[in-house]
Amino acid sequence: MRTQGTPMKNAGAVVSNHLSWLDIFALNVRKRIYFVSKSEVAGWPGIGTLAKITGTVFITRDPRQAQQQTQIFESRLLEGHKLLFFPEGTSTDGMRVLPFKSTLFEAFFSQTLRSEMYIQAVSLVYTAPHGEDARFYGWWGDMEFAPHVLKVLAQAPQGEITIIYHPPVKVDDFPNRKALAGHLAQVVRAGMPPERQKT
Repeated sequence: MRTQGTPMKNAGAVVSNHLSWLDIFALNVRKRIYFVSKSEVAGWPGIGTLAKITGTVFITRDPRQAQQQTQIFESRLLEGHKLLFFPEGTSTDGMRVLPFKSTLFEAFFSQTLRSEMYIQAVSLVYTAPHGEDARFYGWWGDMEFAPHVLKVLAQAPQGEITIIYHPPVKVDDFPNRKALAGHLAQVVRAGMPPERQKT
């Protein structure tokens, strides 16, 4: 594993592109962070257990619960927890960065948080083991969890992951959640190799 840049010390959250179940562990190496995930993940075999072990904050994607979720975010952030979420909304094969969904960013614009919070963009760049498909570490679509875990753990020698920590931005410097999400997506995409900078 290689790292570039420095994990932020400010209060706030971390956002990243999303390739695999490996992302959570890689991003926890340098700094303790708490993953934000949709509530369905808690019931998934294997990955649900891993999510619970790492202190995941589970949320329900229901507009009627937006206020409650904002309160959960506020309490965790004000306690000093770093929250991690993947704004693409799904994992990919790692060959591109999808547009960032802006919904979860709304919580950071509450009057309680807006002037205090920072968000740090992180680019995750996986390099497949020699001779393997460039998408080796990606876990996406209808791929099953257990076979993917076994394939990755059995691999020798392994490939590499580069974690690029970009300078954090202050939430208050952006007019709304869409502007913030768009900016962070551009930053994450710019950290990828040129052939992976497409949407």
